[in-house]
Amino acid sequence: MIVERNREAGTATARIPGPAAGPVVAVFGQRSRVGALPQHLPSGWSMRPLTELADVRPGELVLFNGASAEDVRQARAVLPRASRIVVLTDEWAPAELVAAVLTAGADVCVRGGHPAILAGHLVACRRRQLSERWAALDLTR
Repeated sequence: MIVERNREAGTATARIPGPAAGPVVAVFGQRSRVGALPQHLPSGWSMRPLTELADVRPGELVLFNGASAEDVRQARAVLPRASRIVVLTDEWAPAELVAAVLTAGADVCVRGGHPAILAGHLVACRRRQLSERWAALDLTR
């Protein structure tokens, strides 16, 4: 329970916060390739199709279907540093493409396959995102 103090009236009121919004996966590209993904994501997670990088909200995981290295470079230039970028490529994507998107700034490049594998990578990205947030706290204050 959270207690809020009203400074003007000098009273305290208790409020029970609602559940925190779950992580959101902002999806760029062909949505049909990730149609089964929600079944493999943890409870409370959601997906949101986007067409513009400007529409990505802070804290969202960004998933590109079939992105090029240039797409990832653009995203890295526009999105906050804390954003996580996941690229989904075809199963038969050449190693050069995988290396190029990773070098351009993608956090993960997943070759096509079962949606549970992609979900596992998204969960891992979210954990890294949260651990970095906690690691940046100054607990000496």
